[in-house]
Amino acid sequence: MNWLFPLAKGGGGSAASGGPAALPARTGLQQQKQRQIEALRAAHAAIAEIQKDVEYRLPFTVNNLTININILLPPQFPQEKPVISVFPPVRHHLMDKQGVYVTGPLINNFTMHSDLGKIVQSILDEFWKSPPVLAPSPSSFPYLYSKPAAMPPYAAPQGFPFLPPYPPQETNRTMAAVPVSESVSSSYATDKPAAPSYGLITDLPLPVPTAEAVLQVGQNGFTYKMPDIPDTFPELSELSISQLTNMNEQEEVLLEQFVNLPQLKQVITDKDELVKSIEELAKKNLLLEPSLEAKRQTVLDKYEQLTQMKAAFEKKMQRQHELSESCSPSALQARLKVAAHEAEEESDTIAEDFLEGKTEIDDFLSSFMEKRTLCHCRRAKEEKLQQAIAMHSQFHAPL
Repeated sequence: MNWLFPLAKGGGGSAASGGPAALPARTGLQQQKQRQIEALRAAHAAIAEIQKDVEYRLPFTVNNLTININILLPPQFPQEKPVISVFPPVRHHLMDKQGVYVTGPLINNFTMHSDLGKIVQSILDEFWKSPPVLAPSPSSFPYLYSKPAAMPPYAAPQGFPFLPPYPPQETNRTMAAVPVSESVSSSYATDKPAAPSYGLITDLPLPVPTAEAVLQVGQNGFTYKMPDIPDTFPELSELSISQLTNMNEQEEVLLEQFVNLPQLKQVITDKDELVKSIEELAKKNLLLEPSLEAKRQTVLDKYEQLTQMKAAFEKKMQRQHELSESCSPSALQARLKVAAHEAEEESDTIAEDFLEGKTEIDDFLSSFMEKRTLCHCRRAKEEKLQQAIAMHSQFHAPL
């Protein structure tokens, strides 16, 4: 069962010893790594663990821009420096040229005795002092037809790739010589030479097929097999030498004989059928244009909705950050200390007024006792909160 319980020393070791097998002791490097992780958690309560002891993420918001700080711990951490990156990419003096990785003395001077929690806090302080700006994205939102007016481009890395980018068109696409029309065939390069020129024969709708160009491949992958050309023509074998000589000298007769070949008739028929099918397909595509335009408009509406929701989300994240900062234990302790001091000053003012004879004894006793009690209650709460903070810091302090 070692494959199921890899921490066990043997298949029956725990049974023989009468108790569970002890976990292996941590090495010095692992203990130092755990101290750094605990310091990071103690300094930043909002940090999220993506992968245990490997990757951590800390979100924060500055100037309505929500940024995620990603902290990656290498295998030999803390002997090796941590890799700290941000998403989305931003422009800042602490970032590299791409705006992804944090550089500078904070990371370059990292040693085993550095405090990772304080380093991350220093990065946050720098971001607060000098707010970063969103780095421009190389690719914008790919619209189907045209970009709508007054709509800013949405950064693709933040990501919502609604439409896949179209593949680049090939500029030197190679096709076999099938000149259905001169304007179409002239836009493509051909690897095989066209049929030789024989006067009026060049006016035929298709070239003379050769042995190498029997299989024709179109632009969209459509394959057309040319009819088989026989080695001999029975019609010509029945003619005399004078008739063949006359045919060779008179091009009209040769052209007539050539046009009447069943193979050429088959090619012309196939071409007409292909042109007809292309026209029908084009008509069907035109019928789909309204639905495509409606879907395009739907995508644009969704994009606008996404932009509004993103702005609302960032505003709420900013509000959440402000509330979390105002409700932190240290902030509450400071408020209690100030409130207790204010209650104490008010009670001293009431006592001075009584000594000067400005208030009656009954009024003095009721108001003085009320303010003094309030002062002591706030002092007691502030001291208890301070003790709780100290115990929490001691519990999470590195060993």
